Amino acid sequence: MASLPVLVTALLATSTWATPILSANINIGSSLNVDVDLKGVTSTLKSLFEPNTIPNITTSRCKVYPGDAAWPSDDAWTQLNDLSGGRLIADPTPLAAVCYPDQPGYDAARCASYTTSEWQRSYMHMHDPIEMLSPVAQGMTCLPPNLFDSQGCSRGGFPKYVMNATEPKHVQLAVNFARNTGVRLIVKNTGHDFLGKSGGKDALSIWTHWMKDIEYIEQYTDSELGYSGPVFKSGTGVQAFEIYKAAHEKGRIVVGGEGETVGVMGGYIQGGGHSPLTGLYGTGADNVLAFEAVTADGEFVVANSTSNTDLFWALRGGGGSTFAVATSVTVRAHADLEVTASRFGFSSAQTGNETFWAAIRSYVDSWVANADAGTYTYWTLIPTNGTFAFAFSPFFAPGKSKKEATALLQPWFSQLNELGVEFDPNITHFDHYYDAWRSSFPLEAVQKPNVATGSRLFPRGNFETAEKRQELFEHIKTSSEKNRVQVHFNMQAKDPAGGDNAVNSHWRPMVSFSMQSVRWPINSTAEQILKIRKDFQDVDMQSWRDISPGAGGYLAEADRMEPNFGDAFWGDKYPKLLELKKRLDPYDVFFATTGVGSERWKVESIDGLPNENGKLCRVESA
Repeated sequence: MASLPVLVTALLATSTWATPILSANINIGSSLNVDVDLKGVTSTLKSLFEPNTIPNITTSRCKVYPGDAAWPSDDAWTQLNDLSGGRLIADPTPLAAVCYPDQPGYDAARCASYTTSEWQRSYMHMHDPIEMLSPVAQGMTCLPPNLFDSQGCSRGGFPKYVMNATEPKHVQLAVNFARNTGVRLIVKNTGHDFLGKSGGKDALSIWTHWMKDIEYIEQYTDSELGYSGPVFKSGTGVQAFEIYKAAHEKGRIVVGGEGETVGVMGGYIQGGGHSPLTGLYGTGADNVLAFEAVTADGEFVVANSTSNTDLFWALRGGGGSTFAVATSVTVRAHADLEVTASRFGFSSAQTGNETFWAAIRSYVDSWVANADAGTYTYWTLIPTNGTFAFAFSPFFAPGKSKKEATALLQPWFSQLNELGVEFDPNITHFDHYYDAWRSSFPLEAVQKPNVATGSRLFPRGNFETAEKRQELFEHIKTSSEKNRVQVHFNMQAKDPAGGDNAVNSHWRPMVSFSMQSVRWPINSTAEQILKIRKDFQDVDMQSWRDISPGAGGYLAEADRMEPNFGDAFWGDKYPKLLELKKRLDPYDVFFATTGVGSERWKVESIDGLPNENGKLCRVESA
């Protein structure tokens, strides 16, 4: 069993309804028994919690919100809290509320202790029931005024109620309540998502973060998927640092994200999930053998190769907060392996611009060979006041000795030497994956309040000829010269060993998963921000799309303004996913921006920007 992190957010104790988690080991627990759990509930309220009901379809375009005649009574919310054993958090408070005299819990000293570096560390936010790692997607309505331009503190895109779920029954109660009342429902694990899928103004949130159970099973057989071997069955709140440590203790590895605080068993794995091991074992979703989940009709089910197979297919890559709420995931466990990593950088300030760009151009020539070798390179290109900095963060070669990894890098290193670029490759060998991972990757940062990021999955076709490689390089260079911060992952997504799933078909021919970001002045108006973001999509991102026709992007690290997101995020899987969405969730209980079927809805944000600070309403023409 995995023990909880020492830190349990103090915010849980600020709500009169919230129950702090005291146990070090949380069992995933039981499912809802209507005859037992709803016994004694008045008939008026009982109907709000029953599964398999057809909701009352109103003429309202929007989900139900405070102030609406259909908004649940205080008695209804109290009953939800009581049925869940006091797990409901009412009116949760943003972390920055301590900075504002008009907010409960005002604490000027605590606010003064916030620093920019601290605020942007995911450690500060990951155990919070509402905080999102994308303040832009939240709506920028409550940030520390000593750090950012702020107009005060309001709930904005944060939920009004949070179900602190630690067993399926809690999830079922919340799903049934949302379906039967029309209240907007959202699902949050740790809040890792550039697009803000874990937020929603005045919504009821299902917080799965404390579903921390980890069970190791030495022998598991699924003949349909052709697998026989060890697995881990984990609660959906398990984060990368937790599952990697548990696997290491068993001499195993699992496919998860490079970021240590990512909730790998939640939205990450349901959205596909790239990994330092993707070149060897595919995406996170490719390694799933079973889910336990709560469906839109409130049933607790097992979805695997023989049971609820359509749901199983959709959950493996179809996106979180869309088809069901997963409570546990069973994933393949692979044998531990050696890793060699390299971390270094250089800048145009030391080389001069011409030599710097010649070095980057020569690097592009090695991407196909590196991807084919199963390596994973996280590299960055940062412009600063007319200079440019390159960094391996890192080059990561699982299953490779130091000699093998050095041989892969040597052709490029020789070119760097010929160019006169001074660098220390810092090539380090590790006997175990866990040690290599801990030593190599940076901690994820909370996004800045003036940034939007777009992504592209550049396929092998962009690298087949010198002319194509030159074309891609020129676009990378142009983006840098326009002051676009870039993050690239040179890798391939190995075909799934377990057969077809909903993972974006654009992943398979990919050689580089590439991102660029646009920034705007911190005090920009909404109109100015919208224009900058639209221009970014119409010009910067469109230029990347133009040279990679038929390719796509990654749904978890992208821009809410991505055009034709269905094809971009799922490729040829999207028509089937749309059909399954209509069948598995006919009343759209689940919604996630740019998720499958989200074309039928729109967040009508208060400021007109693409964020969660507004009502979720039907699109008239959809």
